Amino acid sequence: MAAKTILVTGGAGYIGSHTVLQLLNGGFKAVIVDNYDNSSEIAVERVKGLAGQFASNLSCHKLDLRDREGLEKIFASTKFDAVIHFAGLKAVGESVEKPLYYFNNNLIGTIVLLEVMAAHGCKKLVFSSSATVYGWPKQVPCTEEFPLSAANPYGRTKLMIEEICRDLYQSDHGWKIILLRYFNPVGAHPSGNIGEDPRGIPNNLMPFVQQVAVGRRPALTIFGTDYKTSDGTGVRDYIHVVDLADGHIAALNKLEDPKIGCEVYNLGTGKGTSVLEMVKAFENASGKKIPLKMADRRPGDAEIVYASTDKASKELNWKAKYGIHEMCRDQWNWASKNPYGYGSADSKN
Repeated sequence: MAAKTILVTGGAGYIGSHTVLQLLNGGFKAVIVDNYDNSSEIAVERVKGLAGQFASNLSCHKLDLRDREGLEKIFASTKFDAVIHFAGLKAVGESVEKPLYYFNNNLIGTIVLLEVMAAHGCKKLVFSSSATVYGWPKQVPCTEEFPLSAANPYGRTKLMIEEICRDLYQSDHGWKIILLRYFNPVGAHPSGNIGEDPRGIPNNLMPFVQQVAVGRRPALTIFGTDYKTSDGTGVRDYIHVVDLADGHIAALNKLEDPKIGCEVYNLGTGKGTSVLEMVKAFENASGKKIPLKMADRRPGDAEIVYASTDKASKELNWKAKYGIHEMCRDQWNWASKNPYGYGSADSKN
């Protein structure tokens, strides 16, 4: 049987690069399309290094998805079995400041991608959605049937793309689409060669923790210490990025199911971990003390959010394997080997 060829948009990014590596190791061919807006070409080189004998099954194009002509050329030259769509801007704060920038990039990029896919008869898609589509859930765990709402423009782009996919499937049952709503990806590949490398100020907890641990920032600010949780800090569902990558492979395999239309699955561990528990686990893994500054809650932050993962377990035959100890161990391994991510001290603020 010939190897399946998968187009991975945003494949040089944090989750994308880990997924591409798992694809290659799983016997797939992968073609990355990335504009390197928030990612690095070095990540792609490192993925090739880790893929060993499978490295020749990876190719890469520097391209913005809104470049229809460029995308058409790629589809004309390669027959794709499916597309995994990660590409998109993802900073919540920035999306509030620049909503049009986010809508233009995330929505138009996706629409062009779907139109070009349709024109070339490629109608299998795995879309990188997000738990942000649950807004502030009234209860936990979040199931896939929860009402949807988005609290910021970034979240709205994810929600709108989900709606576009549902409408597209309704209009043409030839499409098979899986929407993956993920919770909080952390950790890195166990080799320490690829990991998360956000530009500028990180938006998530763990890159912040890691930058404090390697001396790039003096302290970690914890927003909100008066939540109704065991230690007063917010609770989230953290998932190891390698587990998340494997979830995409499981979703790709599920696209072969003749009964799949447009389905949605949560990818998380199904367990909540508080911010302070996560910091403590990282201190244990790294042997570093993380200085803390306590601050007020941020507007819009939910108190407790974690996933119900029953549906993914039953229908995708997928379950997260790693706990917070492995997440922190692998995150520290990456951070200690790459204190400035893929760059150098000179290239980072």
